Amino acid sequence: MSVRRIAQFLERTLPIAVLIVAVVGAPIMIFSPQGLPRLRELERELADVEEENAELGRQIESLRGKVARLRDDPTAVERIARDNLGLVRQSEVVFQFSR
Repeated sequence: MSVRRIAQFLERTLPIAVLIVAVVGAPIMIFSPQGLPRLRELERELADVEEENAELGRQIESLRGKVARLRDDPTAVERIARDNLGLVRQSEVVFQFSR
């Protein structure tokens, strides 16, 4: 075969071969475990992570509010000292009753 005949053969068969590979390969790639099912799984995972981030953002804002109250409100500090640490003022009298 001459170079010219080889070139003509390739010009005719190459587009058909590429088309066949595309027609067969595309569905295989789409429906393979790494194709469309994996895409759906990643989309669900992304939605879960975004929801978790939103919840963490709400928690952060709540904690920032608590920090601001502790910095600016002496009664909030006193309430925590009384409730969590069991502290009382020096002028107060504590009665303990047995159950």
